[in-house]
Amino acid sequence: MGLEIERKFLVLNTEFKEDSFQKKYLKQGYLNTDKERTVRVRIANQKAFITIKGKSNKSGTTRFEWEKEIAITDAEQLLLLCEDSIVEKYRYFIKNDAYIFEVDEFLGENNGLILAEIELDTEHTNFNKPDWLDKEVTGEIKYYNSYICKNPFKTWE
Repeated sequence: MGLEIERKFLVLNTEFKEDSFQKKYLKQGYLNTDKERTVRVRIANQKAFITIKGKSNKSGTTRFEWEKEIAITDAEQLLLLCEDSIVEKYRYFIKNDAYIFEVDEFLGENNGLILAEIELDTEHTNFNKPDWLDKEVTGEIKYYNSYICKNPFKTWE
């Protein structure tokens, strides 16, 4: 068990794809989206996981995270029990010095939304910002996947 320290950004364009060294298809749903904790089920290519995340700190960068790999057949069954809609996206991995950006290109009702996340050692760790990064949205609830599954991007004004 540990802490997740990450910052999140909007993405300007698809130039990041040129630098990607890996791409995964992700399908995920939420068994619980309470503001104090979320319980997520995810299938990523040929692996599946259940994840529990705690409430973010004041800056939105740090929160408790626990994750376990589970059987894909179990994940498929759990997805049937999830709240509201299922989130589908492609995740691209881009090396950035000692860190990796994970860029999510959302599909379906969230098509058009592209978010980048970077996990860091501390809240104040410096990193190089690629040209394709836009506004930082760390801590903004509407960019959490648990919010997006209930409020699809296509419904935003």
